[in-house]
Amino acid sequence: MHEAAALAAGFSLVYRRLDLDLGPDIPLSELLKLADWMGFDGLNVTYPCKQAVLPYLDELSENARGVGAVNTVVLRDGRRFGHNTDIWGFTEAFRNELPDVPRTRVLQLGAGGAGSAVAFGLLSEGVGELRLFDPDRARAELLAREMAELGKAAEIVVVEDAGAAAEGCDGIVNASPVGMQKMPGLPLPAEAIRGEAWVVDVVYFPIETEFLATARARGCRVMGGGGMALWQAVRAFELFTGQKPDQRAMREAFARKARLMAAAND
Repeated sequence: MHEAAALAAGFSLVYRRLDLDLGPDIPLSELLKLADWMGFDGLNVTYPCKQAVLPYLDELSENARGVGAVNTVVLRDGRRFGHNTDIWGFTEAFRNELPDVPRTRVLQLGAGGAGSAVAFGLLSEGVGELRLFDPDRARAELLAREMAELGKAAEIVVVEDAGAAAEGCDGIVNASPVGMQKMPGLPLPAEAIRGEAWVVDVVYFPIETEFLATARARGCRVMGGGGMALWQAVRAFELFTGQKPDQRAMREAFARKARLMAAAND
């Protein structure tokens, strides 16, 4: 997406993946030093580093500080500036794809780095009661306190049983890593997904997760992770380059990649 946007704007840009799973085993602090030494202008940060990266940054934007998570790091003059473009990415996708859905009561699965941004976005979009589930209850409780401190006027409830908590909810949002290619499966029991609920999955590798496929088969309105991935990248591109990108070029690049990945998995 970033390379396509730069090409459309008439300049070159190189975007490379630094995958911690592929090694060598480099501490996150050293990886940041290496990226700066290699001349990177910035980094996008994904699971599981959105919170772990915080101690190694010199400055945080207001929204990154508020939700306690960073997905975009800008490297300038030897300093590291942390931003959270996931918040805008999620809310922009939600407004475009599910603009008219009821939001009296919503269940959110996952309270990590992505979950922080999603919770902020959901509450900003008028969710009345947000039910939070995370296998690490303490993490869900921390997120609930952080949202309350940010002044979000909603009821935030930490729940023990995701399946039971889905009962009576207008929507279910997966902000956990469950469903990623390296963590396949459903984030809650299939029988808890009711056809009248809307369903969101922020996972975008694969673009059609088991959670989305199950919800779609049950008649739910669904939103995949592609929209959030696109819109967070739009804002990140502006931070990296100082220019507004061609959103159409980025969308088409993402769609091409999604088609190639789907074909490779068939």
